Amino acid sequence: MRAAARPIVAALLASAVGSLAVAAAPARPEVGRHAAELCVATLPKPPSCGPAQVDLRADGSLRMRVDDIVYNLKLHSSQVDVIVMHHVVQIDEFTAPYEWLGPTLQFVDNERRSRYEVRFSSVKR
Repeated sequence: MRAAARPIVAALLASAVGSLAVAAAPARPEVGRHAAELCVATLPKPPSCGPAQVDLRADGSLRMRVDDIVYNLKLHSSQVDVIVMHHVVQIDEFTAPYEWLGPTLQFVDNERRSRYEVRFSSVKR
């Protein structure tokens, strides 16, 4: 192979490898109802996880039910507003930075030293 062609081949290989990595990473879940798992850790303790039902809405909000507790989340560009309800009684409210790591939504309530992960299953309901 000529020396002039090597940089082009290297760039094509790097592009192909980068495309494979992006394709392999699961994406943010689609709008709709999902089965999920909510994991909560009070730092430095390990997380406690349990099943959740999530309604991911087109307007950037998310409603998650865990037994008789409902988490209403409003996702903004870099922060999430969280309101936690037990039936008609509001039991908590906070704003936290968040990020999507593939199909997992992560946010931390620094005031309470609590880390939350909403792990979406691959099956849409």
